[in-house]
Amino acid sequence: MIALSAIARREIDDALEVALDRLRIRSAALGEASAALGEATAASATGGKRLRPALVVAAFEAFGGDIRHSPGLWRVAAAFELLHAAFVVHDDLIDGDVERRGIPNVVGRFRERAHALGGDHDDANLLGAAAAVLAGDLLLFEATRLIATAPVTAPQRAALFVLLDDALLVSAAGELADVEQTIGADLPPADSLIRTARDKTAFYSFQAPLAAGALLAGASDDERAALESAGSAIGVAFQLADDLIGTFGSRAEAGREPGADLRASKRTPLIAMAAETEAWPRIASALAMAPTGPIAIAEAQRELAASGARERAVELIADTLRSARGRAADASLPRDAVVLLAALAAAVEDRIPR
Repeated sequence: MIALSAIARREIDDALEVALDRLRIRSAALGEASAALGEATAASATGGKRLRPALVVAAFEAFGGDIRHSPGLWRVAAAFELLHAAFVVHDDLIDGDVERRGIPNVVGRFRERAHALGGDHDDANLLGAAAAVLAGDLLLFEATRLIATAPVTAPQRAALFVLLDDALLVSAAGELADVEQTIGADLPPADSLIRTARDKTAFYSFQAPLAAGALLAGASDDERAALESAGSAIGVAFQLADDLIGTFGSRAEAGREPGADLRASKRTPLIAMAAETEAWPRIASALAMAPTGPIAIAEAQRELAASGARERAVELIADTLRSARGRAADASLPRDAVVLLAALAAAVEDRIPR
């Protein structure tokens, strides 16, 4: 979505490796089980697209920061990657997933460990869940420690901790709302599901990283507020596009089986929009069959598209991005910041499955 320079990628990867090596070494000193947890935790933060660190660096440069003379930038950027890794570990546990990118995640690894120790199905579930909770907690602490030890000024550190605190609290609220919205027969309204997406993902994935980079570059409070507002809108649009990918995207676009969200009966704003149409009885029947296989998924996709819900979701993304661009232009942000936000909006548009 946004590329890191070779220098920035190397510096961020180095900061992550130092943090994760520290975790591995300290965990190994506490016994074999702790060593396994340290390895699984470190593995969960390895790889990935580095979107959030890239946003920290991009915002820093957009507000005039010089990456050659800001050693604290790399630890702060790495902290947002570890924050993301922590949320992913916890989210996988909540969703009941045992793999990530085609390999066992923390839950999967420790379920296998339980079976190797002679445990039964319940034992495996317990150990997998316990390990995931602990791994996520360790990553959250490592993210906090990176900011605590970054060579930045005291006022910058205090402001960064406010951002981190908000990211944790808002995302936790969004995650809880996401789980509660799966309970019960009634489908939540679209605006409620969109608000959950904003809290669960948009804040920590877009708003906070952009604000952190701008903060380190010396942006004013008003500039950071304008950047956060536009970043939040782009984050919501990103999640709406992700929902379209999970419903209509190809294997190449989604990185998983097509129609995965339909197979999982995921409640998204797209589904809530479809529920407001006259075609909902047919759509609901098709959605109920979607978990049975590819033919049923294709039928659900056709019904959703025919109802106009897909088109409406695309229009909502366009409106949200238009709002983000307007907020950026009206806030007298530096030209490079406006260009950055425009590039992010264009990247979200490019993600929409055709």
